[in-house]
Amino acid sequence: MNVLLVGSGGREHALAWKLAQSPLLGRLLIAPGNPGTALVGHNVPVDAGSLELLVDVARREKVGLVVIGPEAPLAAGLADQLAAARIPVFGPSAGAARIESSKIFAKQIMEQSGIPGAAAHTFDDAADAVAFARASSHPWVVKADGLAAGKGVVVADDVEATVAAINQVMSTSAGRRILLEQRLSGAEVSVLALCDGATLLPLPPARDHKRLRDADAGPNTGGMGAYAPVELSEDTFAEIVDNLMRPIVRALAYAGTPFIGALYAGVMLTEHGPRIL
Repeated sequence: MNVLLVGSGGREHALAWKLAQSPLLGRLLIAPGNPGTALVGHNVPVDAGSLELLVDVARREKVGLVVIGPEAPLAAGLADQLAAARIPVFGPSAGAARIESSKIFAKQIMEQSGIPGAAAHTFDDAADAVAFARASSHPWVVKADGLAAGKGVVVADDVEATVAAINQVMSTSAGRRILLEQRLSGAEVSVLALCDGATLLPLPPARDHKRLRDADAGPNTGGMGAYAPVELSEDTFAEIVDNLMRPIVRALAYAGTPFIGALYAGVMLTEHGPRIL
C-alpha cells in the first residue's frame, strides 16, 4: 500500500519513521516533509495547506491511505476532500476537528457532555476581557480561540500579566475571540487515543514539556519534548479515558461529526481528580 503523510514537523518525522517499518508499506510519500522524513520516505514539494494538490498527489500516486499530521489542513477540510474522492484517510473531518480549531467550541461541547474542566469565560472584545480580569482580582489562563501552532495559551501569574496577555493574544488572527480560564494546579499528563468515530483505543499516557526554558519557565511552545509512559494508576487512567474522552467521542458522533483519527486529551491531575485543560 502506498501511503501519503501530510506535514513537515517532528511529529511527521516520527510518524514516517514508524510507517516505514510496516511490512504492508509500498511507497511512503511525505508532503512537504523535512530532512528527517527524507531518510525514510520520499518528500513531495506540496504544502500541507494545498488541499487540492494533495488530493491530486494521492490520486496520481495510487495512495491507499493518507495520514494527516498538522491541525490546520484538518480544520480546512482536507479529510473531507479525501473522503469525497474515496481515498482512505486517518484524520478527522473539519466538523470533528473543531474541538482543536476552536477552543470555545471545545469548551462548550465539554460542558454539555459533563466533562470536568476549568471554569471559563468567553470574550470577543479586549476591553471587556480586561475589565473582567481586573474586577476578578486574580490571574487567568488566556487562550486564543483559534489555531496558534501550540502558542495560543498564556498562563498569567497575576492580574497585570493577564491584562498584557489579553492584549497580546487578541492582537493575533487566532485570538479574535478568547477564553479566560481558571488556573488549575497539579501534574499534567497527555493521553492520546486512536478513534474510528465510535470507539477509542487509548495509548500509554505521556508528558510533554511546553515551556520554552527549563524549570517550566518561559512562554508556551508547540512542544519542547515529551516522554512516555508516565507513572499513572490504572484507576486514574481509566477515569481519564471513561470520563474525559469517551463522552467527547459520543457527543461528536451524536452531532453527526464522528471523530476519526488521533484524539488528544491534555489533562491536569488536580486534588479533585483529572480535569481537561
